[in-house]
Amino acid sequence: MQHNIFASMRSLKIMDGCKGSQVYSIHNPSSSTGTGTGGGGVGEKILQQLHDHIKSQTFRSKSVHIFQSPNRTSSEVVVEGSGSLLPYGLPMTDILEPRIDPVLRPVDFVERLTALYNKIESCSEFDRSEVYLEHCSVFKGLSDAKLFRKSLRSARQHAVDVHTKVVLASWLRYERREDELVGSSSMDCCGRNIECPKAALVANGYDPELVFDVCCCSRELQLEVVEDEDEDEEEEDFMTFVGQQCSTSYEDDEDWDMAFCIGDEEIRCCRFNMASLSVPFKTMLYGEFVESRRGKINFSRNEVSVKAMKAAEVFSRTKSLSTIEPRVVLELLSLANRFCCEEMKCACDVHLSSLVCDLEDASLLIEYGLEETAYLLVAACLQIFLRELPGSMQCLSFVKLFCSPEGRDRLATAGHASFVLYYFLSQVSMEEEMRSNTTVMLLERLVECAKDGWEKQLAFHQLGVVMFERKEYKDSQHWFESAVEAGHVYSLVGVARAKYKRGHTYSAYKLMNSLISDYKPVGWMYQERSLYCIGKEKMMDLISATELDPTLSFPYKYRAVSLLEENRIGPAIAEINKIIGFKVSPDCLELRAWFLIAMEEYEGALRDVRAILTLDPNYMMFYGNMHGNHLVQLLGPVVQQYNQADCWMQLYDRWSSVDDIGSLAVVHQMLENDPGKSLLCFRQSLLLLRLNCQKAAMRSLRQARNHSTSDHERLVYEGWILYDTGHREEALAKAEESISIQRSFEAYFLKAYALADTSLDSESSKYVIHLLEEALRCPSDGLRKGQALNNLGSVYVDCDKLDLAADCYMSALNIKHTRAHQGLARVYHLKNHRKAAYDEMTKLIEKAWNSSSAYEKRSEYCDRDMAKSDLSMATQLDPLRTYPYRYRAAVLMDDHKEAEAIAELSRAIEFKPDLQLLHLRAAFYDSMNDFASTIRDCEAALCLDPGHPETLELCNKARERIKEQK
Repeated sequence: MQHNIFASMRSLKIMDGCKGSQVYSIHNPSSSTGTGTGGGGVGEKILQQLHDHIKSQTFRSKSVHIFQSPNRTSSEVVVEGSGSLLPYGLPMTDILEPRIDPVLRPVDFVERLTALYNKIESCSEFDRSEVYLEHCSVFKGLSDAKLFRKSLRSARQHAVDVHTKVVLASWLRYERREDELVGSSSMDCCGRNIECPKAALVANGYDPELVFDVCCCSRELQLEVVEDEDEDEEEEDFMTFVGQQCSTSYEDDEDWDMAFCIGDEEIRCCRFNMASLSVPFKTMLYGEFVESRRGKINFSRNEVSVKAMKAAEVFSRTKSLSTIEPRVVLELLSLANRFCCEEMKCACDVHLSSLVCDLEDASLLIEYGLEETAYLLVAACLQIFLRELPGSMQCLSFVKLFCSPEGRDRLATAGHASFVLYYFLSQVSMEEEMRSNTTVMLLERLVECAKDGWEKQLAFHQLGVVMFERKEYKDSQHWFESAVEAGHVYSLVGVARAKYKRGHTYSAYKLMNSLISDYKPVGWMYQERSLYCIGKEKMMDLISATELDPTLSFPYKYRAVSLLEENRIGPAIAEINKIIGFKVSPDCLELRAWFLIAMEEYEGALRDVRAILTLDPNYMMFYGNMHGNHLVQLLGPVVQQYNQADCWMQLYDRWSSVDDIGSLAVVHQMLENDPGKSLLCFRQSLLLLRLNCQKAAMRSLRQARNHSTSDHERLVYEGWILYDTGHREEALAKAEESISIQRSFEAYFLKAYALADTSLDSESSKYVIHLLEEALRCPSDGLRKGQALNNLGSVYVDCDKLDLAADCYMSALNIKHTRAHQGLARVYHLKNHRKAAYDEMTKLIEKAWNSSSAYEKRSEYCDRDMAKSDLSMATQLDPLRTYPYRYRAAVLMDDHKEAEAIAELSRAIEFKPDLQLLHLRAAFYDSMNDFASTIRDCEAALCLDPGHPETLELCNKARERIKEQK
């Protein structure tokens, strides 16, 4: 309907687009094919494809040596025949370089968390939104995306003004990337005030608790009733009556006492009503001006149309705009501004803001809003743009408005230029294309909006990162130095790197050397210094970097490629496997695939390339010279081909051996054979979540939802999207709606899973059991039924029904759900059969590819020495698991080795600030009467989870002890 209303306004000239070119090209050093020959077994067709591909590329080539050794074995030497599949040669250490993270990275994370907690505790209610936004900036650098989203929700919860509500509600929506959901509208509401587009535009009132209530959109749907024809007629009669009352003409002479004349038209008015609109009207009609004594006032020269004046007269009587067409309301807004009619301006603002429905309307009406400084109208237009991101960035008029300094000034005049707005916009633009001119301009506006402190640190640092990516090293160094001056120590990494790129290697080395001397060393400091030294010194720095922070991928990559250059491919693969075992990323998988191609292990290489494409469908291999899909095509003819039935068998084998990367590769091939299969997309998302690849998992979930063939299936996937982004109640509603349409395994499973997410009492546990039993009665494949049986067993254990739990786990094992060994071991342990529990976990270790969790769990079922050994292996396989650190620290405390216990926990906290680790260290400090350290760790833990009861109790107790000492 709005398109018709505004049809006559489309021809109005709006701002031209911002037409600056974008920087996309990037120089990647590459290498040519090795000269080795030999029995690679690759057919002529593959060779021809490779030659064609190489001819189509434009890249600089360097000669690269294919390493040979007189005493070669398949695990140590690059087989020459594989050179035909390595058109860009082998990776080289000279080209490897870690990225500079575009996030705030404190030197001491615990101190920063403590400071953030104290900020929240000490600031006023109205300042909390801004402090929670600072939380977001710090948590952005952590691997747990839930912490970032949680802080973002808190920032929205405490938002005071409409502008901040609009930006943060849109940002929350963007985190789910609902723009990718086919058939969804940008103005769709998830059902709660926190993200509701209508609720965001409500100006008055501040109640943080109301944001989680059901919004007006949902209430209107719930209260909607179908009226019969008689009721419709009555409503129509009533509206006619209202329209008659709002008529712009007076029938009786006594109803009016003056008129405004515009041309030949007379607009009859009540002098008192018109004077009540504003002080200027009151002065004109009742003051010392001649108009106060005239019955007819000539208004022809005021550039006010007859319709606008009639509308003003109607508003003076009715205080309503419901009968006035939108174009006239726009004129009325202008009239209200000129004559300072605040009430009428506010009414026009509210009315027009309610009419903005899509990007086309917003593009048109924002000009009026900015011209007339209509706060709500601009907010409504801004909201449309933000909720359409990233697609709306292609709207050139909006890009010019947001990117240019003049546009920012216009937004500021209307009350809509802020740090939070440009923070959001710049993050989206960096994700879309970091090197683009749009990103640079948005970050420049972010700098202009930033206040001293963390805002300037972030803005300067991110601008430095973008300039570095654009290879504008002088400008990059300037912005990094500005960030350092603002207090961001990590930006020294950018200063050093920019100097290095400009040829000042020794200066870069000295800078990082002084950084390590001046501060408590952390992993990234040694990693950075390693770039500026050679030989043993470089390797020692990389070893130190890994010891301090085993999650840094660059040291593993560098060591692996160094081993390759020494003709030791087997150890090179073992080195890169260390980090892939607990932190899956495309760059590390690419390196392993590269090594495997060199060894002619094409099956393994294809597995890794498929996994890469699952994580990033647009990934470019070999220094960005070859698309991953093309490499899949090249490897296809030299590996065994599987049909869909074979793939299902492969998937069962990979799933049962807990080989998540192998399972990902099989699912990728199955989707290649059967594109658009929602069940496979969903299975893919489950695997990605297990690998902690949340962004890719959400993308797969959205694909599953888009390809679903029925409403009940679509609702389930929408429910999982909501659940995984922290909207548990909304996810439950989707599951219930799906079940009401059709009973299905996934709908029951979703509902049970979401309900079991909280602490269950006996009645709730019974209901979850009922739901899982219902799920198992519905058709599904063995893989999912194994998961349901495993979950059912866990609930039975919690209810102390051990025999029923054992039956569930045995049934799951019978259909190759290998993880059920862990549940069965728990049952044996609770029955005091410790040896059987240990043996059960041993079976899991023997079957699972990645068994870090199995070693950790088995440690509970053996003596202290064997437990230490298992936990040491668990940490070696996955240093991110926190239980081994906590166990070792507890043992050390029992042995009265307090310093070693604290050091054990501190080792993990440095690279993984974790609630449980912080709480335990706080408890240790408390037992040592170091109450200041106790409070510090408690406050850092409470920054991660403000409602954690044990930590709150411990913190309060330590504060009381300090008071007693004083």
